[in-house]
Amino acid sequence: MVGDEPALPYQRPPLSKAYLAGKSSLEELAIRKAEFYDKRDIRLVQGTVTQIDRAAQQVVLSDGTTMAYAGLALCTGGRARSLSVSGIDLPGIFYLRTFADVASIRAWAAPGRHAVIVGGGYIGLETAASLRALGLEVTVLEAAERVLERVTAPEVSAFYERVHRDAGVVVRTGALVEAMAGDDRVREVILAGGERILADLVIVGVGLVPNTELAADAGLLVEDGIVIDDLACTSDPRIVAAGDCASHRMARYSRLVRLESVPSAGEQAKTAAATLCGVERPIAALPWFWSDQYDLKLQIAGLNTGYDELVLSGDPTRDRDFTCYYLEQGRLLAADCVNRPRDFMEARQVISRGLDVDRAQLKAARAS
Repeated sequence: MVGDEPALPYQRPPLSKAYLAGKSSLEELAIRKAEFYDKRDIRLVQGTVTQIDRAAQQVVLSDGTTMAYAGLALCTGGRARSLSVSGIDLPGIFYLRTFADVASIRAWAAPGRHAVIVGGGYIGLETAASLRALGLEVTVLEAAERVLERVTAPEVSAFYERVHRDAGVVVRTGALVEAMAGDDRVREVILAGGERILADLVIVGVGLVPNTELAADAGLLVEDGIVIDDLACTSDPRIVAAGDCASHRMARYSRLVRLESVPSAGEQAKTAAATLCGVERPIAALPWFWSDQYDLKLQIAGLNTGYDELVLSGDPTRDRDFTCYYLEQGRLLAADCVNRPRDFMEARQVISRGLDVDRAQLKAARAS
């Protein structure tokens, strides 16, 4: 197993949540302890693969060494999308992708300081909640007209904007960042139009770029991500892929989908491992996601792309628990469940099995 970080393989989702807030350690984030790998003769190599030689069935590392393979799994993930504005290289400006990123942020995140977060997606909002817990003043700048615009309905966006504002976060939508300004470190974020916002530190969370270059250079099929089939095979049957780097044509949605989701990455990894062992275990699980902010757990079942109707259970304008159901021609596509685990479990079953839904029953659902 070749990876470019010095730590044991660890869980990334808690980085913007418990780890940033200082509620967990890197050891607690480890997927397995070192003994697990030792007992199973799994060799962990810190390094970077620079080339895949498909003809020779070997990979080349940055130090020039090679490793032969009978089967190869590409779990290259992605990297934080960069922000191309002047001053972006000033000290005090961070991306959040690795434990080292969070360690750097925490060193700057002193109570009372002003943190500016560029991006109002899940990472940006989770980071805002964690920094508020650490006693920082926080401003979120979102270029779109609402937070979470790409992934949720307006009602859910409005709910999270209200929650963050109630917690003391300044949320600015339609805010286009033009530049960063400072001297020995960042001091201000400059918006289009010239407005300047005080910043002791800046965290950029504007999306993820899949790491597909290695696969593309090897001649594998790449379309947004490394294209895989139901058995996680790439265009080379000896090479599988899984995770944020992989695009999978999902029959349920009749299109290629690249999911940035830990549960989906886990399902793809199980299939990839089975394929390498000569066992067929098709990818079939319904996509699902989650986000923790303050005392709120958002659980999302399915993908809402193409919905034409919303059904709300609960009132997001005043409640701290509700479910937003997304339907297309009367069929349940997805559900955003805030502090409603029972709704989430039931929605997964309904969507996975293609069951009929009763709108009255959806509206009458309650948290449990």
